[in-house]
Amino acid sequence: MKKNNIILIGFMGVGKGTVARALVNKSGMMAIDTDDIIESMENRKIKKIFELEGEPYFRNLEKKTAKWLAKNVKGTIISTGGGFYKQEKLNEIGKVVYLKSSFQGILDRIHSAPNAANKLKKRPLLQNMEAASKLFDERAPQYEAVADIIVDVEKKDINLIVEEILGQV
Repeated sequence: MKKNNIILIGFMGVGKGTVARALVNKSGMMAIDTDDIIESMENRKIKKIFELEGEPYFRNLEKKTAKWLAKNVKGTIISTGGGFYKQEKLNEIGKVVYLKSSFQGILDRIHSAPNAANKLKKRPLLQNMEAASKLFDERAPQYEAVADIIVDVEKKDINLIVEEILGQV
């Protein structure tokens, strides 16, 4: 049973949070971010969780978050962390929208942000560009496989992205 949620997936830095905020303004829906939920549960930043506990621990927190979303959240835009797409039965939580961009497009987007240094620093998996590029190449086809809707966001106006998503949902 779908819960009329919109779940935004895609690689870190693609703009899931930005698109979620724009969707809120246009649709009147509420929005939540899975990384924010995890940080609240743990009372610490994602970067710290990765540093102190490692990735498997973090992925388990994502699993708990997915179960909570499936049980409790309706009519909401859900922006997710880059690896959240791996959660089982994601499409039972809502309509899965893959925000698609090239790796270089994502880097260009991050570097053009006013707070680019902070945006890079808070993403532990982007600290090694070679490894991050490899991870991107691995994940891109997996994102497509779980998506109900694919929206190319590279060098596209935010209003156009929002219209495309709302038109397809």
